[in-house]
Amino acid sequence: MPQCILNIALDTPLNACFDYRWPCADGARPQVGQLALVPFGRREVVGLIVGVADTSTVPADKLKDALAVRGQLAPLSPQWLALAGFAADYYQRPLGEVALPGLPKNLRVLTTVALDRAIKKLAKDASVHDGTPLDMPRLNEAQQRAADAIGGARGFAPTLLYGVTGSGKTEVYLQACAQVLAREADGQILILVPEINLTPQLEGNIRARFPGVMLATLHSSLSEGERMLHWLAAHEGKARIVLGTRLAILASLPHLQLIVIDEEHDPSYKQQEGLRYSARDLAVWRAWQLGIPIVLGSATPSLESWHHAQSGRYRKLELRERAVKNAVLPRVKLLDMERDRPKDGLTSHLVAALKLRMERGEQSLLFLNRRGYSPVICCESCGWISNCTRCTSFMVLHKPEHRLRCHHCSLELRIPRHCPTCGNVDLQPLGRGTQRVEEGLQQLFPEARILRIDADSTRRKGSAQAAFDSVHRGEVDILIGTQMVAKGHDFKKLTLVGILNPDTALFSQDYRASERLFAQLMQVAGRAGRAAQSEGGSVSEVLIQTRYARHPLYDAVVNHDYDHFAGALLEERAQAALPPYLFQALLRAEAPELATAIAFLQAAQACLAHPAITINDPIPMSMTRVHNVDRAQLLVESASRPALQAFLKEWLAALRDMKSRVKWSLEVDPLDI
Repeated sequence: MPQCILNIALDTPLNACFDYRWPCADGARPQVGQLALVPFGRREVVGLIVGVADTSTVPADKLKDALAVRGQLAPLSPQWLALAGFAADYYQRPLGEVALPGLPKNLRVLTTVALDRAIKKLAKDASVHDGTPLDMPRLNEAQQRAADAIGGARGFAPTLLYGVTGSGKTEVYLQACAQVLAREADGQILILVPEINLTPQLEGNIRARFPGVMLATLHSSLSEGERMLHWLAAHEGKARIVLGTRLAILASLPHLQLIVIDEEHDPSYKQQEGLRYSARDLAVWRAWQLGIPIVLGSATPSLESWHHAQSGRYRKLELRERAVKNAVLPRVKLLDMERDRPKDGLTSHLVAALKLRMERGEQSLLFLNRRGYSPVICCESCGWISNCTRCTSFMVLHKPEHRLRCHHCSLELRIPRHCPTCGNVDLQPLGRGTQRVEEGLQQLFPEARILRIDADSTRRKGSAQAAFDSVHRGEVDILIGTQMVAKGHDFKKLTLVGILNPDTALFSQDYRASERLFAQLMQVAGRAGRAAQSEGGSVSEVLIQTRYARHPLYDAVVNHDYDHFAGALLEERAQAALPPYLFQALLRAEAPELATAIAFLQAAQACLAHPAITINDPIPMSMTRVHNVDRAQLLVESASRPALQAFLKEWLAALRDMKSRVKWSLEVDPLDI
């Protein structure tokens, strides 16, 4: 029987594809982009066919037979394979390690039962593929210009949509999408959001606006069956709109015509494990590859995107005013904690403002990006503090659960009855987390309806959305939250935002800390005053408690002056030769002992040199020990991206030849250094 050779990419740590035999009866040959079941060692695994040939360089006696080809699934397109290939090449990972994890888990299992079930279910779906929207709200002049510019764009057209919080960027997206769907009979649109909890509200808006359009959602909270069904709807072109988090950038979309990246500045778009890719950057490359428009929206754009807009690489569209008539940006005021000493974490001015909002039936938000009751407990007699025994971090007090918990390795311990060192029974909490602020508010305002939203209070599936729904219904007087509440939510009755303890970020060793703090403050401030101000109602306010009221960053926040702040930061970055004026890669090493990790990095530093590359000395990571493993890092820099990429390929080959038991990984374009 005639045979052909299938070159198949597998999810293995080695940068290699493997050849397998396959019978080609009656001239039928498998296609590139199909999935195949093959033997690998003692296992059977699913791989991706990336090549079909008549011969192989592997000796015939060493070739194995492929076991099955998933013929019921349409092959992944050449464009999708090119995307996976680019990501593998740029982020220095094996092709199979990029392509296969990007597919639903049920596609990668040995049986086809789940796939067959999803195909049948999708075939029965009676959704009408009609892109005609309902209830098109009237846009203001700036919104209409932006929607027409995005919806009418042809070819690769990267656009930065810079709009203040509440300026109606979502409505611009939807009306631009309506234009694309009306123009492209089979066109698909990909909309990315940074976090899962932002999807329900946007999903509801899309379904209400486009009732005849199939919508697929892709994020990690879906069950495997749901993810399979939604991925398949996108892959077969039935889903005209795909909404998801960063993993959706690797979805198969054969008729993609527009990409929208909401809150494009958000660091959540960067994967921090395995393939450390940036979904935002891959989205821009995918738009370029397909020759389609892409819009990146934010009230606080990343410095990289702002730099591209300033240099003309991206077109910039601006929304300088809030979309709702009579809705204005909140007034920002700094509360100097050196003058107004806080009691139980709250200054008298903030307490008075909370009381006033309650009397008027309005809502308030207290933002503290620190969950738990307090960051640490201590003994005032001997100085003992609740350090984690496995990490260079503190055990955080979670009072309602009566536990100490490490937020890095998840170690949990009972709260000690006395000091482990001196026996003192009077152990005190230091600092404040959301739980402690909640406790203090309950004592201060016993009649208030208080709700805390953080990672601890929203662990159960659906609990976050239920909590946000209660805020939207007006069933909450004071909301306490972490970064979960800082972006994307439209709280109509919220007129006061209090920001607690933002100063720590001013002294971070991370050069991106000030950029992130400014974005965080502006985003959470933007939750206030989004509805029209009623006659006699409160002027929306943002009160920031700080000990550094004269810091330039706070001055920029008070004046809502992103332009000047971003310009100053870019000037600093240029002078210091930092991104976006420099390109970086970070080699991390983990070992039971720090000296072992440092020694490996020193050997890596010495194994290869390049005139256009700067290899810095290895140093311990800021969080040196996690789960009994010591960590160190080595930063590589270059003014030339092509030179850095060429060096990394050669360097990785040399690193793989080094005999070491150290666990190491390479990250291109790191966000955390």
